[in-house]
Amino acid sequence: MNYVVVGASAAGINGVRTLRKIDGEAKITLISKDEAIYSRCILHHYIEGSRNVKELEFVEDGFIEKYNIDWIKGVEVIGIDTVNQKLCLSNQETVSYDKVLLATGASTFFPPVTNLKEAKNVVGLRNLEDAVAIREKGYKANNIVVMGAGLVGIDAVEGLLHYGKNLTLVEFGDRLLPIQLDKRAAQTYQEAFSQAGVTQYYDTAVQEVIMDKNGAVQALNLSNGSQIPCDFLIVATGVRSNVKFLEGSPIETDRFGMIFNPLGETNIPNVYGAGDVSGRNPIWPAAVKEGIIAATNMTGETRELTDFFASKSTMTFLNIHTLSLGKPYPEDDSYQVEIMEEKGQYKKVIHKDGVIYGAIIQGDLAYAGILTQLVKEGIPVAKSGESLFSINYSDFFDLTKNLEFDFCGG
Repeated sequence: MNYVVVGASAAGINGVRTLRKIDGEAKITLISKDEAIYSRCILHHYIEGSRNVKELEFVEDGFIEKYNIDWIKGVEVIGIDTVNQKLCLSNQETVSYDKVLLATGASTFFPPVTNLKEAKNVVGLRNLEDAVAIREKGYKANNIVVMGAGLVGIDAVEGLLHYGKNLTLVEFGDRLLPIQLDKRAAQTYQEAFSQAGVTQYYDTAVQEVIMDKNGAVQALNLSNGSQIPCDFLIVATGVRSNVKFLEGSPIETDRFGMIFNPLGETNIPNVYGAGDVSGRNPIWPAAVKEGIIAATNMTGETRELTDFFASKSTMTFLNIHTLSLGKPYPEDDSYQVEIMEEKGQYKKVIHKDGVIYGAIIQGDLAYAGILTQLVKEGIPVAKSGESLFSINYSDFFDLTKNLEFDFCGG
């Protein structure tokens, strides 16, 4: 069997690992634009200088050799011929496949802001190349602006704090991390970043990039009517799935990205998908699961992705720990909200009819494990009789006559 995997991030790497574990004799080819295998989740550590490229790796030493992978690196797949089962590469070569896993991921989305795409010294933060550019240009710049206060944008801000530059954050939403946090939890971070010297604008959009005579970013016009200096701009306003190479092929896509089912199958035989190329679950654990599932089914074994729980974000910025779980704010008035605040601690639980649907914990995350299980499994908590902030695993198990633990939370 001749397997090809496109993409060397979470989905692709776990895909090739799974293929080799199941099929020790197959030919496995990995194709990637990247020339290194690294975790995008910790690129900010490279920016801040706490890790080098080697320390960004998430595979063991000698991974490629150990799994006997033919790695074609530094090239992109620019087209696919599903009839003849061939991939067209940016180096003008073609690669044949019996079955292929497309895990091409996503790229930074540059919104339609005047001069944003044309100006020099404007970069995204999605891959190692971006992080290298940020580290290089960041030390030379005087006024650095990060556009977007999602997880990637906040990673960039924290990575740049010690550069000693004028650092500004601009966010269209009304708070930092608007998807993951409520206003109370976001405020803790906003105050901490303010104390660290970061100027912040919320409910504000970048409307125009002002360029100097050399075409480099010089200033930004904001929607609040102000103009701020900027000689280096980092765009962190979201991502778009890498599906351009599918144009002209019969492989189905929608406005999010490539479409594949819980087995990783696309609408075309022998073509599978996993990870951010779908544009749906943009977190590392989901990509890992999808890569394993798709690769397993490529070998002929049947395995379906039944665990769709992906709404969990654990973050630490400025040594402040936070967990956002499930739905961090109620969808309507039918949900109840319980809040507990102590010094350095904020807990919020969203529940309805005895079931917890979401939570935010900031400070001590010791309660995170039980909460994750309760939300993920939809376990009723009304019968426990305990405060929602003091539930533990013992509330859901009883000892049987044989002195065995029996789950009783249903």
